[in-house]
Amino acid sequence: MKNRRQEAILRIITSTSVETQEALLELLISEGFRVTQATISRDIRDLKLVKAMTSRGTYRYQVSTRQDPVLPKFNSALTESVTRVESANNIIVIHTFSGMAQAVAACLDSMKLPDVLGCVAGDDTIMVVAKDNHTAIELSQNIRSMIQTL
Repeated sequence: MKNRRQEAILRIITSTSVETQEALLELLISEGFRVTQATISRDIRDLKLVKAMTSRGTYRYQVSTRQDPVLPKFNSALTESVTRVESANNIIVIHTFSGMAQAVAACLDSMKLPDVLGCVAGDDTIMVVAKDNHTAIELSQNIRSMIQTL
């Protein structure tokens, strides 16, 4: 089932301009797949899909053509996309420009930071769960210092 669903995702994004996970969810449901947003998010990560700018200035999903790891672009993704960073206890909330949260979260995930338990991204907001308060404060400060270098 997973392979069929991921094949459908690839077919859909190459034939249709899909801008959001919600739009992809609707298209998959219309094709008879029983799927949730969380499943689509995992599929996007597994398939290494990225959002690329269209000629209309919007973003759409496409298959990444990059062969090198995402990590070197992390600093650029942050400095160009993140608008605000806040933390409370062991939770970090990162605000981005619309449509960029998933890309920034993927960059964070690719770093495989040992004290970060995981990220959940929406359209413009990321929630990062750290192992402890100290890690959350430190990572928040690091991200803030990166975005202030603009």
